[in-house]
Amino acid sequence: MADAFRLSDYLARIGFQGTPRADLETLRAIHAAHVDAIPFEGLDPYLGREVRLDLASVQEKILDRRRGGYCFEQNGLLRAALEEIGFAVTGLAARVRWMALPDSPLGPRTHMVLRVELAQGPFLADVGFGACLIDRPIPLVPGVEQRTDMGTFRLTEAAGLFALSARQRTSWRPAYVFTLEPAQQSDYELGNYFTATSPRALFTGTLVMERLARDRRYRLIDRRFVTEIRDGEPVAERELASAGELAQVLEEVFRITAPVPAAQIFARTQARGPAPGP
Repeated sequence: MADAFRLSDYLARIGFQGTPRADLETLRAIHAAHVDAIPFEGLDPYLGREVRLDLASVQEKILDRRRGGYCFEQNGLLRAALEEIGFAVTGLAARVRWMALPDSPLGPRTHMVLRVELAQGPFLADVGFGACLIDRPIPLVPGVEQRTDMGTFRLTEAAGLFALSARQRTSWRPAYVFTLEPAQQSDYELGNYFTATSPRALFTGTLVMERLARDRRYRLIDRRFVTEIRDGEPVAERELASAGELAQVLEEVFRITAPVPAAQIFARTQARGPAPGP
């Protein structure tokens, strides 16, 4: 079947060792391995290329062509893997708040997240939030600081609306809000169409890439390349000066094979100020 999930190829792509089981240990290991091996990257919408969400297309792109993807692709792939292993997973849809002004109205549901049921309770899994990748699943428990190897996160809840925030150095920054209402594939298709095609969407006008390794976070915003440690603390920052430097970063840091020559991508980027932060 065209949409059959290739679990062994996925586990090889992320470098997972051992026998996967539907438990918290496996979920944490897969989550961490995924964000390390498969970077968040919005090259297709940035280059005006179609983003397809059917499972066959996502597997072909990420598993076979050594690409990354953005939230609908990343979390769609993770969901398929977890369900194949035997996890109970519910897809949710979130409204991004990372770049929004504090008093601005809520935007559309343009982010996919996952609720995973475990013996320990429900967990939030998300390998596709490119503004601040999360290195492990977070218990779906409001009001508690959740420390991971690379960050600190906090869920709050009011009238059924959950909000996820990330600590950035010394302050909290809102990431996104969501309810526990299950999302349909048609919801994701609609959100994907907007984020991949609208001139108002971030990814059609800005090159955004991020990879979260075990002890470093790498982020590329157009030509601005930033390296951070936990809680968004920058340790290095530079502007890529040539297509050759971009090609090197794509290959050695983000570990992807770009769909077009690096010179074509570099020509479309523009010099910017510091990458978005606190």
